[in-house]
Order: sequence, then C-alpha cells, then structure tokens
Amino acid sequence: MRLYILQRLLSIIPVMLVVAIVVFFLIHLTPGDPASIILGPDALPEDIKALRTELGLDLPLYQQFFSWFSGIFVGDLGDSLYLDMPVLTAFTSHLGPTLSLAILAQIISIVIAIPFGIIAATKRGTAVDQFFMVFALLGISIPSFLLGLLLILLFAVELHWLPAAGYQPLSAGLWNHLKFLILPAITLGSIQAALIARMTRSSMLDILSMNYIKTAHAKGLKERVIIYKHAFRNALIPILTVVGQAFGTLVAGAVVTEAVFNIPGIGQLIVNAIQRRDYVLIQGTVLLIAGTYVFINLIVDLLYGVVDPRVRLNKK
Repeated sequence: MRLYILQRLLSIIPVMLVVAIVVFFLIHLTPGDPASIILGPDALPEDIKALRTELGLDLPLYQQFFSWFSGIFVGDLGDSLYLDMPVLTAFTSHLGPTLSLAILAQIISIVIAIPFGIIAATKRGTAVDQFFMVFALLGISIPSFLLGLLLILLFAVELHWLPAAGYQPLSAGLWNHLKFLILPAITLGSIQAALIARMTRSSMLDILSMNYIKTAHAKGLKERVIIYKHAFRNALIPILTVVGQAFGTLVAGAVVTEAVFNIPGIGQLIVNAIQRRDYVLIQGTVLLIAGTYVFINLIVDLLYGVVDPRVRLNKK
C-alpha cells in the first residue's frame, strides 16, 4: 500500500507539469496588458513600459515560464500583480468560503442522491423510479445560476427565511455561517445529487442482478439486509468515484454560484484576476485547484481499499 501511495504521488508530478505549461501559455497568449489595467486608461506609454519592465512582462515567454515554474518547487507561486500579496496567501484567504460551500453542498447531495438512487433501483420500472429519474434529469438540465436566482426569489425575497447573498465566517457563529451558505449549497448540491443518484441507481441495478443476491433472496433474508448489507456495499466503488469527482468539481467549479450569491471564494478570486489580467494570480490559482483535484482523486483511490478489500489484493 505504501508503494502504491508513493507511485500515485509521483504520478502527480507530470500531471501538474502539463497543467502548468498549458495554463501559463494560454493565459499569456490571451489579449490584454496587466500593466495598462493597473495604471488605468490615462497612463503614459513610458509609465506602462516601465511597469512592464518592473513586473518582468517584457521578458520572452520561455524566460517568464522558467522563472515562475522554478519557484513552484520551493512553494513560491509569485506575487499577485494587483493584490500585491503572494498568490498562496490570496488563495488560502479565499479557500475557506469555497470549502465550506463545497462540504455543505456535498452533504446535501449525498443525503438526497443515495436514498433516491437506491429506491429507484429497487422500484425499477415503476412510477417511483420514473419520478426520481425525472428529478435527476431536471437537476442536470437546470443551469446553476437560474436555480440560484429562483431560490433567492422564493426563500429570500418572498418568504424572508434566508439571506439573498453574502457570507459570514465561522467565527461569527455556526448559524450565521450556515444561513448564508444554505441557498448556494442547495444550488450546487442539487446538480451533483442528480449525477450521484443516476450512478447509484445504475450501480445498484448491476448488483441486484447478481446471482448471490438471488441466493440471498432464496435463503429468506430480509429485503433491507439484502439491499443495504449485500447490494449497496458492493455497489459503493462507482458511487464513491462519482462522489469524489463531484467534490472536486464543487471546489473547482463554484465560480457561477459564488458570483450569484456574492461569496468571496476561489471562484470570485479567479473572476477578479481574469478581469484585471493578473497573470500570476490566475496561473497560480488554477495550478493549486488542479493539485487539489488530483489529491481528491488520490484519496478516493485509497478509499477503494477500505470499501472493498479485494481492491487491496488486486493492487498487491
């Protein structure tokens, strides 16, 4: 197991190298001059030129890349051109809201999706199955910004139950923290719940058709024991995969939802960096997000052995 973990950790290096190269050159080939944006429209050409020289933007691209990439190995992702702080500091200062939102959205999606998927699989072909699959289809089809606006209209404007937008840190109190996250978490969680529910149903249907499930029925075991002890546990591998991917997507892809609900997370940080052409902040943030996504996948792979001991035997 230790050798497997080491191999997976080493495999992250070429992935991150490819991500770094692609992100760097895509960003620097995009039209727009950070120096002009920082100094404003009334800046003189000589001032813009001097700032470009100070920031190193007048150097050839390959020199800029190697200068930036060499700093990654010592934990230096550079300094934001606009915020005047290290990229790592800017990322960690915005990571808390995004993590809180992602965790709450994931909890909501799992609580909704897995029971729906199991019930749909056990009631295959019935009206109950069709109802849950229609729900899953709607969850996938509705854009996140539209669902978020509808939730704001209903729960914030009409019912006045929850705030429409904003954010409070956990230090302000648990309820004050959660009440600002409930609507955006439902927005994100319902979309991921649709995907998890479909995968749960599909995985359960495959397991329920196995011979050992038929043998369990023949032995007279209770339906609940067959479904949750024998079928669901053996169906967990693909469900765990989609849950892990969903969490990575929630961390990396909450840009629209954070913009709708005005949450100062990673999504808002990236949007502001793009608008300001803050090259250093964009490429550093995207690299950190990619690393987070790869790390989450590694954790999911390690959980396979906990869920199904046969996976550990196969790795040996």
